[in-house]
Amino acid sequence: MTLVALLSNPNSTGNRAILPRIRCFCAQHPEIFHYEVEDAGQIGEALTSIARVKPRVLVVNGGDGTVQAALTELYHGGQFGTDFPPVAVLPNGKTNLIALDLGADGDPIGTLERIVEIAQGSLNDHVVERELIALTEGEQGNRPVLGMFLGGAGLADTILFCREKLYPLGLPNGLCHVLAGIAAIFAMLTGIRGRLLPPQPNPVSVSLIRDGEATRRFSFLIVTTLEKLLITGRAERKGLMGLKLLAVEQSGRALTRAFMAAIAGKLGREDVAGVHVQHGDVIRIESDNTSVILDGETFHATRGRPIVLRSTPPLPFLKIAA
Repeated sequence: MTLVALLSNPNSTGNRAILPRIRCFCAQHPEIFHYEVEDAGQIGEALTSIARVKPRVLVVNGGDGTVQAALTELYHGGQFGTDFPPVAVLPNGKTNLIALDLGADGDPIGTLERIVEIAQGSLNDHVVERELIALTEGEQGNRPVLGMFLGGAGLADTILFCREKLYPLGLPNGLCHVLAGIAAIFAMLTGIRGRLLPPQPNPVSVSLIRDGEATRRFSFLIVTTLEKLLITGRAERKGLMGLKLLAVEQSGRALTRAFMAAIAGKLGREDVAGVHVQHGDVIRIESDNTSVILDGETFHATRGRPIVLRSTPPLPFLKIAA
């Protein structure tokens, strides 16, 4: 009987060290169906094979790009029809935001062991629903790419700075993230530029459509369907709420207020001048030239070719902690 299907990408950075242990663990647990892919283009075929064994839980083991590709193929591919198994994500990658949101933190082997334990009993207390972000480039766009966390404007520039300047130094991921955040805040507040600092973000226009339309210019924005936002803590949740937007207007004062509110635990819970926390079904991002990053993959928004985000119907996910 297949309790758990594990989809692994051996080429993800985190798997280079951990995959031998995962293979050994799976060899000792015949209830796990382990399928490895060499690149994202093989994920559709992998899910077709996985669907044949009808697992109770589908686990994705790879970096942010692997998780995004798996969610996109799972949603569009139709391998499971309408009967999707709950999806779990091993904490393996640079940021692990999706894994953290689902309660998976620490050792991937320990998390996999816990998932197998959960799959042996009732899943009712562990299955949660999450909407996805469907991203298209242009109003009609290409085949939507699916994900759960998008960073834009200054946040995207900071992520790219971290990837290109700090990760190659071999520092721990957590330290890289802290250094990148400090550098970004310093650059935004002082206006100082240099190759050792993230670039000044281009102004970004965002249209959030639900009961109407509002357009402003931001230096920092997050769009997510995760329950736990990056810096606002756990949001109160009364059912599914579409896309959640956190945006900071392009001014030093607004950024300072947002930073202080985040430290005080008030960001997203109290009104802060220059800071917007809203929900919408469709979000349109446009700029003269800016990047957004959806679960690790970079996209570009320009005038006349905006990034358009829509919420999808929910998919089941496995929350490690009941």
